[in-house]
Parts: sequence; structure tokens; C-alpha cells
Amino acid sequence: MDDQPFDSRIRLIINADDFGISHGANRAIVRAHKEGILRSASLMVNGDAANNAVMLAQQNPTLAVGLHITLVNGKSTLKPSEIIGVVNQRFEFDESPVRAGMRYYFNGDLDTYLKQEIDAQFREFRTAGLELDHVNGHLHFHLHPTIFNHIKRHYQTWGIKAMRLTREPLLLNLRIAWGHYFYRLSHDFIFDRLALDAQPAFQRRGIKHADYTFGLLQNSRMNEKYLVRLLENLFPGTFEIYFHPDEDEHAHELEALLSPKVREIIRQRNIELIRYQDL
Repeated sequence: MDDQPFDSRIRLIINADDFGISHGANRAIVRAHKEGILRSASLMVNGDAANNAVMLAQQNPTLAVGLHITLVNGKSTLKPSEIIGVVNQRFEFDESPVRAGMRYYFNGDLDTYLKQEIDAQFREFRTAGLELDHVNGHLHFHLHPTIFNHIKRHYQTWGIKAMRLTREPLLLNLRIAWGHYFYRLSHDFIFDRLALDAQPAFQRRGIKHADYTFGLLQNSRMNEKYLVRLLENLFPGTFEIYFHPDEDEHAHELEALLSPKVREIIRQRNIELIRYQDL
């Protein structure tokens, strides 16, 4: 039997998280898609500007949209009385990912409520009339063991065909970026193990994913300088790079997505920009 030919392509999914969190983020995402390299976005169905995001997605059909499951630092779809102990009376999840993660893992009484809330967010996405390109989680909670168990059991019902596998090559990140070493090393340790557990489940269920995802270790620091270094050092494979572009706190991420220098490197290296649905 002949060996499979070596695939030298570099395929790249450029995604924006938090679509719907604010009008400024929505404007930045649409601009990055129209004028830059952005190809997809992940919708927070309960974000303060979610309705505006849906309208913009409908007006820009080439922007692929996925669901950004939100179970921390955001708002719920269901009423507090329907998911007792998960949100406060203002429909707000816990702002602390560590505290929320521990509660979801150790408090079995919340398990059914969490499943119901995830189901409600998928229903909200379907009601918007958008095609589901991919699924991921706010602060990567889709890989939390409790949450992922529900995803494994209900992926067909929820129509999940592609998901983010949150793992990043640590050595490459250490070579092209500096500082924040405790954050980078600790997050690599945690998510490398979560991804190691999740990947076989993805494969058994035919859920598509990129080989690696960039953005976790460089959180909120995805500027042009870093992106240029990353693109220059990418090796053959399929990758996702995610951003949080907006017009204020993360304006530097919008600038990176619009950068002519970045576009030129993509052209020179013959990098193919794709969406999850193209896998």
C-alpha cells in the first residue's frame, strides 16, 4: 500500500469570538470580514448586541457564524427560576471562570440545568435562521468535562459538525512571544490535557476540528507584530486563529486583521483562508 502523499498546504481559519457582545465588537467584526482576513465569527446569543449581530450576519452571508456557548461571564437564555443556582436574578453567570468551573464540576445538582441552558442557546441560534458553522465556548468552557459530556451525548441533536479543539503549540508560542509566562504555561497545561481527552471523542463522532488553535496563550495581545511572526512560522496543517476585535479595548486586534503586511505574508506563503465548513 502506497504511503499517503505529504500535504504541504497551510489552511487557516480566522475567527472572531464574542460576536454580539457589543455594537462596537459587531462593527469591528464586520469590518474585519469585509476589509480584512476574517472569515468567521462565534455568536453569543445572549450578548447585549446579539440581535444586531444576527442582522449583520444575515447581511453578510459570506461570514460563517458559529455558536459561542456562554456559561460564564455572560447571560443566560433561560430564566433564573429554570436553572436554579446557575445564574443570579439578573440572568448573569459567575464572572470567575475558576469558581464557575469548580462549581460545575463538583456540584452535580447543576448538571441538568447546564444541559437545559446549552440546549436553549442552540435553540436560540436556530431561531436566528443562521447556518451553524462551528461550536466553541466562551472562555473555552465547551471543553470543561461536565459541559463536554453533554456535547458528546447530544451533538447530533444540536447539529454539531465542527468544534474548536483548544490546544496551542507551546514551544512555537514561547519562541515568538514574551512575557506573561505563568499565564501561558498554566493555560497550556490545563487545555493541553482537556484537548487530549476531547480529541478522540471528536474523531469517533466525526466532529471536524483544526490541528491547532492560536489565541489562548496570547489572550488579548493578538496584535500585528505577533500575527506576523506567527504566520511566518506556521508549518503545514490546518489551524484556527481567534481574535476579539472591537473598537476600544481590543482595537489592536482589529488593526491586525486589517493589516496589509499580514495580507502580504498570507499571499507570499500561499496560505489558504477557509471556514470550518470547508474542512
